[in-house]
Amino acid sequence: MSLIQQKPDSTPNIINVRTADPRKVSLAPMLDWTDRHFRYLLRLVSRHMWLYTEMVTTGAILYGNNQPRFMGFSVEEKPLSLQLGGSNPEELARCCVLAQEQGYDEVNLNVGCPSDRVQSGMFGACLMAKPELVAECIAAMVESVDIPVSVKTRIGIDHEDHYEQLQHLVEAVSETGCRYFTIHARKAWLEGLSPKDNRTIPPLRYDYVYQLKQDFPELHITINGGIKTLTDMQRHLEQVDGVMIGREAYHNTYLMSEVDRLFYGAAEVPLSRKQVIQAYADYIETQMQQGVPLIQMTRHTLGLMHSCPGARTFRRILSENAWKKGQGAELLIHAAEAVDCD
Repeated sequence: MSLIQQKPDSTPNIINVRTADPRKVSLAPMLDWTDRHFRYLLRLVSRHMWLYTEMVTTGAILYGNNQPRFMGFSVEEKPLSLQLGGSNPEELARCCVLAQEQGYDEVNLNVGCPSDRVQSGMFGACLMAKPELVAECIAAMVESVDIPVSVKTRIGIDHEDHYEQLQHLVEAVSETGCRYFTIHARKAWLEGLSPKDNRTIPPLRYDYVYQLKQDFPELHITINGGIKTLTDMQRHLEQVDGVMIGREAYHNTYLMSEVDRLFYGAAEVPLSRKQVIQAYADYIETQMQQGVPLIQMTRHTLGLMHSCPGARTFRRILSENAWKKGQGAELLIHAAEAVDCD
């Protein structure tokens, strides 16, 4: 029996959903978007979603001069996974140790990003062509720490997109002891498509991900790609263990306020949009005292008022003023006054 009862407005009413699985719904790692400030904002909206950092390269952590910037987070963001980009087993293991010491709940290896930068660095999606190297990397990571290690990958690259190739990769990696896999249900074209086009042009093959769960029932399989509604989430959860939400969580942030009740069985009433704004304004004040520019934080709120009357004015006020000298958290409160939504 389906857990979804359709209302006239097509909003799902999901009943009898109780789970101890913290990875039931997760936030996708997105470069330049899922920094610590957006993660803090989203945590005000959903207390239970599993959050991911942006991808951070092993070189930035081990050889850069700003490790706190790349690895820092607020305790309120947990549960939280650090996503790494790299292909050197020793360096990945060293980063895992640092992540565990820092307090992360999991470390994730990126085997799916198709950008030119990651290809030149021999990590991301191009690693799908080297399943044995991926397995070697994951083995070193698993052996170095007590926290879980996971993998995020595409279903294939270029013309190497047969299900059997994906199956082989998952099998090789799972033999290291890794149990958590997130699959973006599109292949990646490493030549001919931009990273933006790679998010939309290759067709979605959810059936590949569903088949993985059937072939590896002991593994935790999370599906990613093109998931935009609560109904979408529930339909996928009838086939796999978890769903990962990307740009919809950023552009329509308050949609995630229903996640705790529907997928985690939470009884708490979520904060209203205005309450989220007030709490985030308090956070902004603290961060500005530490030297963080206002615009680095307010830019993440533009999707919070999605579909509300006055949302355009809200976005305009912030976009036109957040960069100006002398502005502070009160600008966010002022902008929210233009919105006719609780």
